[in-house]
Amino acid sequence: MHPLLLSALIQIESNGNDHARGRHGELGALQIKPILVRDVNRIMGTHYTHAQVTNRTVSIFIAQSYLAHYGRNLSDESLARIWQGGPKALRKPSTRAYGRRVMRELERQRTVKDSMTVQFTENHHFTAR
Repeated sequence: MHPLLLSALIQIESNGNDHARGRHGELGALQIKPILVRDVNRIMGTHYTHAQVTNRTVSIFIAQSYLAHYGRNLSDESLARIWQGGPKALRKPSTRAYGRRVMRELERQRTVKDSMTVQFTENHHFTAR
């Protein structure tokens, strides 16, 4: 999983709002549903409540656990599709557009990160001793 994938998902899902509420019971920056929390609790042996997903650290742990369990050795686009459509998302044509949307956001974030790295390197000259 690309390190910026969760950041891209957060941007797409809630524009970074940790207290976002969806129409179907989704909460937090990653718009997590109660069933997903129960699934991760079963998989990981944890005891998170749905209300805790407004905490960014908890929501990221839940997302990483979920995607690691259901998305071993898959591309970032496939992981995004699973995030939106569940474990069987790759069989659902309806998740393709979401996967492409997340990939565009991921590419945007990579470009921003790369340009920031170049600017930092250009502005800070280091000398070897």
